Amino acid sequence: MTEIDDTSAREENSSRRRILDCAARLFRHKGYGATSLRDIAAESGMKAGSLYYHFASKDEIVIDILNIGVARVHDTVRSAIDALAKTATYADTIRAAIHAHLRALHEADDYTSANVRIFGQVPETVRDAHLAIRRAYEETWSKLLTAAFEAGELRPTMDPQLVLALLLRSLNASLEWFDPKKGPVERIAATFSELVLRGAVDEAPAVAKRRA
Repeated sequence: MTEIDDTSAREENSSRRRILDCAARLFRHKGYGATSLRDIAAESGMKAGSLYYHFASKDEIVIDILNIGVARVHDTVRSAIDALAKTATYADTIRAAIHAHLRALHEADDYTSANVRIFGQVPETVRDAHLAIRRAYEETWSKLLTAAFEAGELRPTMDPQLVLALLLRSLNASLEWFDPKKGPVERIAATFSELVLRGAVDEAPAVAKRRA
């Protein structure tokens, strides 16, 4: 690649990123239906026709934003789990994952918040194109909760998959009512953790297991 080609590629990537950043901000605050390509172009400082050089449609932009949003939450949660000591129990791990998920939603950027807000608004074809990344993240939680159940830390009356569905939906719904300006996200993270752990996990020293 020549220097001119390399410069052009950087400029194209920069423009594409600016479009995605602006679109994520609009989708986060206005939703899917109320945000048009013209809105995205104006926010990005370009003409509407120029968007088609980078994206074939509004839904192509949306798919990228959904994918980036989930990937960033996934990376944050995975890093939090990996940072735990090997002596950490499953309860410790679940608590760390809850804190990381909420930090990613409330403190990271517009992508994570936009993902939660517009996922239920987008066409089925868009959701289908995004599901693989979403399911990969849910599988991380599924494996954690199933392992806790098999280790005896999740009460035998609890269904790990039901706990997963209720937990992720509750965490994501916090975007609708929690205002980080009124206090640190750790405050609600601690509350969520206590609700889940006291209701579903037996943390008695005789039962707690170390993670494999």
